[in-house]
Amino acid sequence: MLRSVFNRLIGMAIVMAIVVTVVFIIVRITPGDPAAVMLGPEATAADIAALRDRLGLDDPLPVQFGAYVLDLLRGDLGTSIFLNIPVTEALAQRAEPTFFLTLFSLLIATVIALPVGVLSAYWRGSIFDQMATTLAMFAASVPSFWLGLLLIQFFAVRLGWFDTSGYGGPGAGFFERMHHLVLPAVALGVVSSALITRFTRASMLDVLGDDYVRTARSKGMGEARVVIKHAFKNALIPVLTVIGLTAALLVSGAIVTETVFGLPGVGSLIVSAVLRRDYPVIQGALLVVAGLYVLINFVIDMLYLAVDPRVRF
Repeated sequence: MLRSVFNRLIGMAIVMAIVVTVVFIIVRITPGDPAAVMLGPEATAADIAALRDRLGLDDPLPVQFGAYVLDLLRGDLGTSIFLNIPVTEALAQRAEPTFFLTLFSLLIATVIALPVGVLSAYWRGSIFDQMATTLAMFAASVPSFWLGLLLIQFFAVRLGWFDTSGYGGPGAGFFERMHHLVLPAVALGVVSSALITRFTRASMLDVLGDDYVRTARSKGMGEARVVIKHAFKNALIPVLTVIGLTAALLVSGAIVTETVFGLPGVGSLIVSAVLRRDYPVIQGALLVVAGLYVLINFVIDMLYLAVDPRVRF
């Protein structure tokens, strides 16, 4: 078991090294001069050249990459060109809306998907199964931003239950800020529940016909216990994988939803950084998102050990 964990940690380090290299190259080959964008259209060529020299943009790419890696090893993601603050501070200031939006969306998706998927597999071929499958396919094809606009139109504009956008004022309390996340979380959660529902149903169908399930029933065990304790527990590994991937996708996929609802999260920070060619912020945000992907996959691998002890061997 320890050897398996060690190998996964080595794999995580290799993946992150590749991500650092790819992100650095992609950002550098993107058209546009960040110095010219930063100084504006009235800047002279001498001003642009001076700023490029100060930011180190005229150095050869290997020199820039070496300096970038050394900074990363010291935990320094750089300083935002436009905000003039460390990238870690800029990300930390925007982390709360994105974190809670992802958390609530994943919670909504899981609460919807798991019972619907289990019941759909148990009542295979029934009207409930057909309706659940149809709704799951429909939800998977609906863009989250479109659903978000519908929710805004009905619940915010017509009923007035929620604000159309924003995250509360500077003095807003915790529950007031969470109130602003209800509609975007529902929009993301409903769309994300479709994939989890389909995988839960498929995984349950694979195990409901196995011998140990029939044996449990033949011993007179209650049907609910058979389905939950025996069938669902053994069907949980592929479902955990999908939930982990969904969580990672929500982190990166919340950009459009945050824009629609005017949330000051990491997504809006990335969009503004791309438009301004703010290299440090782009690189730092991409690395943080990639790191979350890798970390979530590692956590899911560790959960396998708790769900199914056979994985340890």
